[in-house]
Amino acid sequence: MSTNFKSQMKEVMQNAWRFFKVTGESFSECLKRSWAVYRLTKEMKTKTVQFFYQKVSGEIRQAFGTMRDEIIHDKIKGTGVRKNQDLFNYWDTEVDGWRSFKKFNLIKIV
Repeated sequence: MSTNFKSQMKEVMQNAWRFFKVTGESFSECLKRSWAVYRLTKEMKTKTVQFFYQKVSGEIRQAFGTMRDEIIHDKIKGTGVRKNQDLFNYWDTEVDGWRSFKKFNLIKIV
């Protein structure tokens, strides 16, 4: 196995187990959502992606986001890195700003 594949699988499985421990959902559902988060990350690195997620308030939000270096390179400010394993950070192209949502709340990628 290539190390790239191993690291991808490790990331997917770590997210799935984290979802399982935090939410109490079935592991198969957690694994599905973990793969969806992985696919979203992969697509966002190459293009702007439309997706839907549920906000903490329960509202469903439609978002257009990206993580392409040529778009966000000049937008990064600060020196520290805050990392929360439960949050997915992305550049919102509609409001031209950083946004985040809980990874398990991802509903659909269009």
